[in-house]
Amino acid sequence: MPRINVQDTDITILSISDHDFISLTDMASAKGGDSQAADIIKNWIRNRYTIEFLGTWEIIHNPNFKVVEFDHFKMTAKEWRDTHPELIGNMLMSMN
Repeated sequence: MPRINVQDTDITILSISDHDFISLTDMASAKGGDSQAADIIKNWIRNRYTIEFLGTWEIIHNPNFKVVEFDHFKMTAKEWRDTHPELIGNMLMSMN
């Protein structure tokens, strides 16, 4: 897989259907080591500002996004992520 080097850290790039994605795990590992990477990502995805960003992104890019349902999941990020995995996939596929 191709990689880029950012501040002496190799970051994996994954290409899917002409869209490029960078590895959050590689970036988190650089910050806290492999043993803490999952915790760093979990804390980031639970962060209020991250949830608000994801909701705003979905409102802009997803005509089928259910804002009323999202209001419930803003308080419980894990439930939102687990109940709506397709939203994360849609977000990743649309970013380029």
